[in-house]
Amino acid sequence: MTGLVVVDYGMGNLHSVLSALRYLGVEPLLSSDPDTVAGADALLLPGVGSFRKAMERLNETGLADALNEAVMIRQRKILGICLGQQLMAEYGEEDGGQAGLGFVPGPVTRLPTVRGLKVPHVGFNTVRFESDSRLAAGLGETVDVYFVHSYRLGVEERPGMAALCNYGGDFVAAYEHENVFATQFHPEKSQTNGLRLLSNFLAA
Repeated sequence: MTGLVVVDYGMGNLHSVLSALRYLGVEPLLSSDPDTVAGADALLLPGVGSFRKAMERLNETGLADALNEAVMIRQRKILGICLGQQLMAEYGEEDGGQAGLGFVPGPVTRLPTVRGLKVPHVGFNTVRFESDSRLAAGLGETVDVYFVHSYRLGVEERPGMAALCNYGGDFVAAYEHENVFATQFHPEKSQTNGLRLLSNFLAA
């Protein structure tokens, strides 16, 4: 068994994530090895880029099966960041559509076209956390965090909607249910708020 493993499948913003974790005094293991991922005590799944391409890589390398083993069978905790949150959904419509990991119910769809709002959604925005959110412990119910994305998990009825953000309509900004945690925003780029959130995940 290995402590915190950051999954390297070639599409993550790894430098910023690793730097933030090290600032918190954690030395994670960066790995693309399915056996290491399957045996991890905790996982972090970062990501930037195409949902379809990312899932193809996870499937081709055996990492999708390894993540399922760790999260669904061994019940190890995982934090998905940005594309990482999207990959944990059941389906993503980007680039023609692709099945996801299925840890989070529902599909990922493109942000709506709204006059005056640019897509992708880039920059700091306010999210509204549920009062019992473990990720937001000590942060309060409204938190400013940093986003870069064109797709989002909608607010269809499901357990685990820990935080919402509005950009042309509400979307799921953070998710937490049992051992599955995710943020559409980048905690590693969200200054003090993001560091506190990462620390809360590590302590969860």
